[in-house]
Amino acid sequence: MSAAATRRLTTAQALVRFLAAQYTERDGVRHRLIAGTWGIFGHGNVAGIGQALVEYADAMPYHQGRSEQAMVHAAVGHARQLNRLSAQAVTTSIGPGATNLVTGAALATVNRLPVLLLPGDYFASHAADPLLQQLEHPVEADVSVNDALRPVSRYFDRVNRPEALVASALRAMRVLTDPAETGAVTLALPQDVQAEAYDWPEQFFADRVWRVRRPAPDPVELAEAVDLIRAAERPVIVAGGGVHHSEAEQALKAFADATGIPVASTQAGKGSLRHDHPADLGGIGHTGTAVSDDLARTADLVIGVGTRYSDFTTASGTLFQHPDVRFLNLNITAFDAHKLAARTLVCDARAALTALTDALPDHRVDAAYEAEYGAGKARWEETVRAAFRADDDGAVPTQTQVLGALDAVVGDEDVVINAAGSLPGDLHKLWRARSPRQYHLEYGYSCMGYEIPAALGVQQAAPGTPVWALVGDGTYLMNPTEIVTAVQENLPVKLVLVQNHGYASIGGLSESVGAERFGTDYRHRVADGSFTGAPLPVDLAANAASLGMDVLRAKTVRELREALTTARAATRPTCVYVETAPAPSAPPAEAWWDVPVAEVSAREAATDARARYEGAVADRRHHL
Repeated sequence: MSAAATRRLTTAQALVRFLAAQYTERDGVRHRLIAGTWGIFGHGNVAGIGQALVEYADAMPYHQGRSEQAMVHAAVGHARQLNRLSAQAVTTSIGPGATNLVTGAALATVNRLPVLLLPGDYFASHAADPLLQQLEHPVEADVSVNDALRPVSRYFDRVNRPEALVASALRAMRVLTDPAETGAVTLALPQDVQAEAYDWPEQFFADRVWRVRRPAPDPVELAEAVDLIRAAERPVIVAGGGVHHSEAEQALKAFADATGIPVASTQAGKGSLRHDHPADLGGIGHTGTAVSDDLARTADLVIGVGTRYSDFTTASGTLFQHPDVRFLNLNITAFDAHKLAARTLVCDARAALTALTDALPDHRVDAAYEAEYGAGKARWEETVRAAFRADDDGAVPTQTQVLGALDAVVGDEDVVINAAGSLPGDLHKLWRARSPRQYHLEYGYSCMGYEIPAALGVQQAAPGTPVWALVGDGTYLMNPTEIVTAVQENLPVKLVLVQNHGYASIGGLSESVGAERFGTDYRHRVADGSFTGAPLPVDLAANAASLGMDVLRAKTVRELREALTTARAATRPTCVYVETAPAPSAPPAEAWWDVPVAEVSAREAATDARARYEGAVADRRHHL
């Protein structure tokens, strides 16, 4: 190999240069694939990747994180906001820095969102063995703690030689950019290999474009799908996250406009249609609207678009009760398309919807069916208005009134982020999404601590866009550290911190399954051992202020509206802190969710819950 054709760099330097030259392209629009690198440095990456990021600071933006898990969440938020066409990398030290990536990696893979993980690893040479933080396996000397990332990664490799990076890096990019395979990608980097020099082919650093495919539907599958739709009397569409990933919102609108088929949405798919579109029914499943779930129970054809049919969507297999119900799944991933014994269109969501619209120029559901779901939609809209309405501006707001106040303040372009607690159910039922990216719920993994770091990633992806992280007290206590990063990078995220003194969602679930809200309150322990004393003297607003946020405290509905308006206009990280009235204020669940209940118990609450459980589980169906 001639000197002119090579460049001598360390492995870490070569990787950073390579990543800076990768691009995606879809529909003729090019994006930088790895838009930046998050990092926390320690032994295992400070002398390798850390030095390389200094060396090439002009080519690869660096973002300083405070928690390894949170850095992955931020990268995931960034990728989702940009429809998976751009991603970020995350580098950590070995040991706990690396294992702290596991939760974030699982979240990324479950949600089919790309993130590149670059954890440090032990010496490939075993020259210094055992290392600080090394797990010594008694019979497998090549195992490291990074192997914990294998089951939650879509691609994993340990780069034990510099020259191995060439093939491994290319494979990693292929997976990151493949809409059917993407998720967390891990390149474990032994710290001695990171620092080792090698003569790299110049071509390795050339700009490389990864075209994101839009595979078209198979003609035979398309013809079968058209026949199914023509034969259906009560079809309903379930719009999942794949609608957004494919940027298929306008194609879905055109299909619904042409056919009159109503559209219900999963947590990931909400916003696929504007809330005021005549065919939009809102959320579906356990946290769905009454109109969506009523239609789902009587639907004779369920058209899934980019959904993986989680148990919340199917009400644990109890929702779709028509005796002759059929399923038609439009999905770029065959694994998901074949669920529920469906007829399949394995292709890009936008391509499928466009082809179906073209193939059904004269087809429309019966006018009586449209009138039925239109009336149901109107009734549910009144339910939303009642939940959002505050008759006394001087009262302590309920949680749904918090959402109503936010609904009155946000614009169409705002992004609202949430992931865990009682807020996802309230939002899925009640939020009126006005644009495709306004509603950002991470509910594939429902990970507490996602919201604040994800807001940073979204803000980086969409500068100038108002980004709101909705966080309960339980989630806040899990992971507030990236507030410091928001302050450091001057990312003007808006945090709505809802204090209800405990795990509200799990408290309600605990009560319903006979566990009597045990261990779900943030209160003093009293004499009998229960946690039913006074609330703890914890000031989360003061904590947020101590981390650098501007904090606005709101005690009433009126003060809340004023604080939200001020926060939206703020140019630096701002927190709106509100304590809510304790009574539940959201409409009850319209469909069941399977959480097994103790089959035997000496406690009345558990035996009563078991009786209810056995009645509900009897409705489960296996769709064959």
